[in-house]
Amino acid sequence: AGLTTFMVMVYIVFLNAGILGDGFQLAADDPMRIALSAGTALIAGIMTIAMGVVANYPFALAAGLGINAIVAFSLTGRGLSPAGAMGVIVLEGIVVVILVAVGFREAVMNAVPLSLKRAIGAGIGLFILFIGFANGGLIQSGCSPFVPLPVCAGTLVTVSFPSTVAQFVFLFGLAVTIVLWVMKIRAALVISIIVTTIVALATGVTSVPPNLAWTPNFATLGNFDLTNVFTILGPLTAILVVFAIMLTDFFDTMGTVTGVAAEAGLAEEDGSVPGVGRVLMVDSVAAVVGGLAGVSSNTTYIESAAGVADGGRTGFASVVTGVLFLLAIALAPLAGIIPSQATAPALVLVGYLMFTQVKDINVGELDEGLPALLTMILMPLTYDITVGIGAGFITWVLIKVARGKMSDVHPLMWIVSLGFVIFFLQAWLVMVLPK
Repeated sequence: AGLTTFMVMVYIVFLNAGILGDGFQLAADDPMRIALSAGTALIAGIMTIAMGVVANYPFALAAGLGINAIVAFSLTGRGLSPAGAMGVIVLEGIVVVILVAVGFREAVMNAVPLSLKRAIGAGIGLFILFIGFANGGLIQSGCSPFVPLPVCAGTLVTVSFPSTVAQFVFLFGLAVTIVLWVMKIRAALVISIIVTTIVALATGVTSVPPNLAWTPNFATLGNFDLTNVFTILGPLTAILVVFAIMLTDFFDTMGTVTGVAAEAGLAEEDGSVPGVGRVLMVDSVAAVVGGLAGVSSNTTYIESAAGVADGGRTGFASVVTGVLFLLAIALAPLAGIIPSQATAPALVLVGYLMFTQVKDINVGELDEGLPALLTMILMPLTYDITVGIGAGFITWVLIKVARGKMSDVHPLMWIVSLGFVIFFLQAWLVMVLPK
């Protein structure tokens, strides 16, 4: 069971390095790409073993897709350095650790309506899908690289019809990924990345770096910076950005844990998971450790369900998966060979899978549909998850007030929505408020 989970997750060793490397604008042969890959495998291995030992559940952890895209593109687009972006992740992880430690998670879960929780996940899916097509070279922005709209002039998105070898390699990879997934091949993503990389090598889209070193490189460890986060973003923006990422991390974990536990028959009749506090604590610590290691927040993976389907019921499966991730550090140098055209198809598919949460949103009901739509659509359009969540929160509260349903609004929603109003108006407030 542990081997099965590893096989369906090992793609993240390359994909996380690709996402962060592209977002940080690293050259294809930059040694930091290898360091990102090695760090990804190292932290995934350590935290997955910790999950097995501490919580005794067959859950595996690795760098979270969605949050790594936010780090690579959204946070750096706000002016943060890669180390500063990781500093935000450290702060977010600390917030989640505190919430879990004081038992405040139930209050947070109850405060945000289910439709918005689903919209956040679906919106991040669109965001990831958008990045996939951009990395594949099929769409381009009036800004290069993509940055948030307030500082982006020109056409938002233009279509670049296939005309280069690199674009056709991406389309080939996308076709392979889709076919393998439809065929229910468990290692579909890692196989598609390998096959597409081979084609990219054969067609000259990528090459083996002459200085490729097959020695461990952990240069990302400790690559975080807390000193300039509040200075660059501003206190209010920094707090709201941390809150937005915390929501994403928190609810994604809760959904994954409850879903996989139910599939394994480990959940109670009411859907609760025995000992979930230990699971959430390991997961929240993984967020902090991922930021400290410079590889982004680590979180529980839905792919753990593959190991459960193969018989995994205890933490032993996680220990096996974790050990295999540690062994996978030896594969890190391959990150210097794998082009974005090989990892982009995986982003498109993962984005779609996250977007499928939209099916559970009652879009025909204005209370749910409009806030959810704004949450989802504004994330990719602005390249900023915080803007999407803020618009969704404010709209949801506004509609409830307009319909005389103020009693439906949790006190925490009032506070956070007011914070987002100030967030959107802060540029104007700076001009009108006395110095």
